[in-house]
Amino acid sequence: MKKLNFFAAVCCMAAVFTAMSITFVSCKKDKTDEPKDPSTEQNGGNQNEDETPDPTNGHGYVDLGLSVKWATCNVGATTPEGYGNYYAWGETAPKETYYYWDNYTMGNGGSTLGDVKLTKYCNNASFGQDDFTDTKTVLDLEDDAANVNWGGKWRMPTDAEWTELRENCEWTLTNDYNGTGVAGRIVTSKTNSNSIFLPAAGYRNKNLNYAGTSGEYWSSSLNADDSKTAMEVSLNETKVSRYSQYRCFGLSVRPVLGK
Repeated sequence: MKKLNFFAAVCCMAAVFTAMSITFVSCKKDKTDEPKDPSTEQNGGNQNEDETPDPTNGHGYVDLGLSVKWATCNVGATTPEGYGNYYAWGETAPKETYYYWDNYTMGNGGSTLGDVKLTKYCNNASFGQDDFTDTKTVLDLEDDAANVNWGGKWRMPTDAEWTELRENCEWTLTNDYNGTGVAGRIVTSKTNSNSIFLPAAGYRNKNLNYAGTSGEYWSSSLNADDSKTAMEVSLNETKVSRYSQYRCFGLSVRPVLGK
């Protein structure tokens, strides 16, 4: 009888200990109940600092002490001296054949300048298809070759940003950048002496023109006085200038890193 009482006592003690253990575990604070640090939450999720999206997407840039940072190479190139791809203004993919009005995606397919009617970025009804206007004067990101191809915060520079670059930098002509045999302009900041290189990649219409002697670079800005053209920067062996160019032509794109 004593043995049975002793066995019953042991079982009761084990049951009490188990109950205490269960109570202890159930009161332990779950990590999901802990308050979240708002500074680590981005895009609706809880991210560590290491998971913050890279605004450059791995592309290099140079700080010239200006309002934006400038990429080290053209879209479609992997080195500063590479020509990269050519883009019609407002298009985000290079063409395999030629660049002209009859294959421009924001026109009506007209083959001559007089026949062309625009379907986007038009502030003059006489230039628009069926008198179309939309008053847009700067490319939307969906039509920006730099942003579509590089992502992040990359975009094409505005006309004003190209003007800032022209006026606040020295533009040195070279026919052999860093021993590569590529001609262009070394653009050196007057503020901090940092520099970028813009190759003389020419431009495309029915053919590739003036490669090695001049280069033309799009801005994201429409020419407010003529919707069939957009603003660009042209560099050649004698000068660097602000011009407007027909939107259907294929020019180089040098991205900037926006804020």
